[in-house]
Amino acid sequence: MRNFTGILQADAYGSYNPLFKVDRDPSPLTQALCWAHARRKFFVLADIAANAKRGKNAAPISPIALEAVKRIDALFGIERDINGLVSDERLQRRQESRLIATELEAWMRAERARLSRSSPVAEPIDYMLKRWEGFTTFLGDGRICLTNNAAERALRGFALGRKAWLFAGSDRGADRAAFMATLINTAKLNGIDPQAWLADVLACIADTPITQIEDLLPWNWSLLTAAADKAA
Repeated sequence: MRNFTGILQADAYGSYNPLFKVDRDPSPLTQALCWAHARRKFFVLADIAANAKRGKNAAPISPIALEAVKRIDALFGIERDINGLVSDERLQRRQESRLIATELEAWMRAERARLSRSSPVAEPIDYMLKRWEGFTTFLGDGRICLTNNAAERALRGFALGRKAWLFAGSDRGADRAAFMATLINTAKLNGIDPQAWLADVLACIADTPITQIEDLLPWNWSLLTAAADKAA
């Protein structure tokens, strides 16, 4: 991670902040924040179904939070339609998203100006407005997703099993575990059997010319093409 440059899509976890500083060596990362995390903060204040179950003890539903959820859901609707398209097409189709995001920012700033500091809905509004640049990075890069849900789903297996592997043994062991987790989950995200892919790559990587290394990446590799290459 120390030498990594590029995009980091995550929530607004404070420990990531040094990675975005302009004086970071070799260069600052590009921050892409998760809209699912932002939406969740509003949804809690506008969850009509949950409040109905609480009865008299339910907190009043925030109309501002409900409106925020509706506006954010419009962005999610566009993303569902363009999911699976190549990055250039996704970027082109996001022109409508840009308009929705611009209107959302203006609406939140206007609503925030009328709210007291103690208002519950002020917190999720401030959370977004203070980080607006990170939330809107996706509008200028079709490679970036609206959320980091895919990464969180990939980590869920580790979270569920962490009691079984509480200790990595050493810092080096932890680094190796992180490398393997990255490789395995990258293969899964590309619809590749991680075991088959790793077995084939480890068997042939030593004899693969440096100019063909990209052929072994999960999004370029398939068992059929690998077998064909060996036969040739």
